[in-house]
Amino acid sequence: MVFGILSAAIQVGFAALLGFLAGGSIGLLIGAVVGLVVGAVFGWSVASAGVYASDARGIFLFVVDHTWSLLNTVVGAIYLTVHLIFGHSLDRPTSLNSGRVSVVEGVSPRYATTIGTVCAGSSSGIQRHEDVHIFQGRLLGPLYIPLVLANYVLFTIAPVWLLYHDHTNAPINRFTRYFEIGVYPHVWNEAIAYRVQGTPPR
Repeated sequence: MVFGILSAAIQVGFAALLGFLAGGSIGLLIGAVVGLVVGAVFGWSVASAGVYASDARGIFLFVVDHTWSLLNTVVGAIYLTVHLIFGHSLDRPTSLNSGRVSVVEGVSPRYATTIGTVCAGSSSGIQRHEDVHIFQGRLLGPLYIPLVLANYVLFTIAPVWLLYHDHTNAPINRFTRYFEIGVYPHVWNEAIAYRVQGTPPR
């Protein structure tokens, strides 16, 4: 319960500060309201699923997620809120003491998606892959999301990955495959995660 309340309070403060910097007093009010909604949803999820253990590791992960990696946590909280709005459900057994909020349903039936500490649509067969993304966010903190987005943009408009792509086993023969088979598995964060676990789509 304590972790959930602290998480919500930190996110309210962070959103209020961003709002104030962007729009003064009115921005502060809007930011605080948005932070309260998103923070309350995330805080409730953290508390009800027992995401952070009360041992040294759990406390350490909570501190990292709410300081250095706070931007990732907030974006993940927004992602979680959207999932719950659409009726998706928490995977409490998988979330318990894991340091991540797991959601049963994913965005796509073919892929799990992890943003911040929120992992949706995963399974035991690919969980280590998704955990790599959580580790990457914790390691790089506020740089993680910008670096991932920059790599997607770069590899979309300048596909240097074509130089080392496996054209025989994973041909790029239609538009959708350019992104699904080409850009997606070659961006740095996915390439690293696939080396830890999983097979890139073909």
